[in-house]
Amino acid sequence: MPAAHQTTEPEAHTAWSAGTGRAGSTSEAQTNELLHTNGEHSDEDGGGPVQPHHELLHTTQETPEVLWRASPPAEDGKPHEGGAEWIEGQWKARARGVDAAPARKLCVRHQRMADEGTNLKLQQSLDALPEDDRSSISQIWSNFSASPHSRRALILQGLLTMCCFSQLSLLTEQLSQLIRIDPFAVLPREVSLKVAGYLDATSLCRAAQVSKRWRCLADDDVLWRGICEQHIGQRCKKCGWSLPVLEKKRKRAGSPCSSSQDSEEAPPAAKRARLRPALRPWKDVYSERMTVEQNWRRGRCTVAELKGHTDGVMCVQYSDEVHPSFGVLISGSYDRTVRVWNMNTGAQLHCLTGHTRAVRALQFDDVKLITGGMDGTLKVWDWRRGEFIRTLPAHPQGVVSLHFRGNILASGGVEGLVKVWSTEAGGYTFTLAGHTDWVNAVQLDGDGAGEETRRLFSGSDDGTIREWCLRDRTCTRILQGHVAQVQSIRLREGILITGSLDNTIKEWDVGTGVYAEDSGSADNVEEREKAKGTGKTLKTYFGHIEGVWGVEVDKTRVVSASHDRTVKVWSREDGRCIATLVGHQAAVSCLAIGEERIVSGGDDNVVRIWSFGE
Repeated sequence: MPAAHQTTEPEAHTAWSAGTGRAGSTSEAQTNELLHTNGEHSDEDGGGPVQPHHELLHTTQETPEVLWRASPPAEDGKPHEGGAEWIEGQWKARARGVDAAPARKLCVRHQRMADEGTNLKLQQSLDALPEDDRSSISQIWSNFSASPHSRRALILQGLLTMCCFSQLSLLTEQLSQLIRIDPFAVLPREVSLKVAGYLDATSLCRAAQVSKRWRCLADDDVLWRGICEQHIGQRCKKCGWSLPVLEKKRKRAGSPCSSSQDSEEAPPAAKRARLRPALRPWKDVYSERMTVEQNWRRGRCTVAELKGHTDGVMCVQYSDEVHPSFGVLISGSYDRTVRVWNMNTGAQLHCLTGHTRAVRALQFDDVKLITGGMDGTLKVWDWRRGEFIRTLPAHPQGVVSLHFRGNILASGGVEGLVKVWSTEAGGYTFTLAGHTDWVNAVQLDGDGAGEETRRLFSGSDDGTIREWCLRDRTCTRILQGHVAQVQSIRLREGILITGSLDNTIKEWDVGTGVYAEDSGSADNVEEREKAKGTGKTLKTYFGHIEGVWGVEVDKTRVVSASHDRTVKVWSREDGRCIATLVGHQAAVSCLAIGEERIVSGGDDNVVRIWSFGE
């Protein structure tokens, strides 16, 4: 094993070597042992004796010499006095198939050397040398192997001073490879996943190109689920990106069943398992969402046109949730009709007639459709069947806007009034007066389910936005800042977005409106103030050269429709216009947005669908 053994018992070693016919030569097993001893040497051993291996790698058969070289030294680093007896006992135990001495593992670097066959290459190079050279080189290796850490450092420093530039260049080339350690080959998978969890998506994709092992780790579903949770539906604090939510599509994976014949031959349990929708890998979900987000930012999309209206389109809404097979789009027009479309095929499903003047507002859910017209009425429809249900007389001079949440419906009229309706009470409830001109937009606060609807916002041609308390039926705040008619408003998470014919879009801090009942405590007062918001303008978007007719908002972007015939996409983070969509031949009067589509309607009688997911 180490050189210390050889100097203590040189006769025994030489005699046995001569018996093999290779006196003074070094076998492959000996080369392995000499080099691998280095792997058991600790840099923190304080210069103590080297601990040899009890078992060698890449040795086809174990001989007395190998056992001699693997015999454990005494505490002083020298062989046991009864070394011959120990060798004979080990030899007999191995012959019986019994491991008499426990194996010791190599360090990471020397294990890799054994795996890569490095020692075999060294042995082949050594065998090509004359016998005297082999003996001297083996002795040098043996002496270095038997040396403690401090002596090894001294030997290496001396060798470095003797090296020419060519040898130093060889060392540099070799060291650049030798000091590389694959951490994922050493660490447990759980620890490797924890480390990889700190990487972003781009770094994980680069890591997957390193090796098969890294690819297997970098593609783990646990890592990509964490990345999706950081990005999808919210803005990532690290990179600033946010991806649209698409949990529904992850569950809509195709059946893994490959053929009808296999399905027929499979047992019932297997058939049921195949019928279950398989979940897509989270990496695929992230990749799809990233593609959609990049398309949004670059304005890269495909466009489809729906033609059928004979006059300007004034209101649109669409949903991917109300029908299991296709998206549903409904549009209202100055031609006094309401049309229901299949978004996937562009086919018109129904044409609803009944209004005697222009249809200015509409909204639908999975059950009903409510429309408002300049004939002064609200009409309720079964949009699935295309059937009329009932008429609600609303504003004598015309209905300009409407919005409903749960069982509460609000409408705005030409005369400047806002009317609130309750489906539970059976119809009209009360009127809110304050605006002095057309009420172009109304928006109810609350989710309409578990959360109580407490507030209502309205925008008017008088240039103001009013906040109303539905419980007290009073105006609690007037927001002033636009210098022309307010045409559209949207509320999201305490932020009110407004569009005006002054060519601008504004963000207002209006709070959430949700707080605990007044208890008189300081915390409760602070909570109420925060819920109310400051009522101040947070941001103004400039970019349109003519009036803004419609706005829509999600968590990361604002989309606007303008009289300048364009649709613009804005970043909510910095108020920058990130895309301008051109295609309408007249003013764009209305729009609706979803995860990967924009729907816009204009005075050119056309509904355009801008798809960013293709």
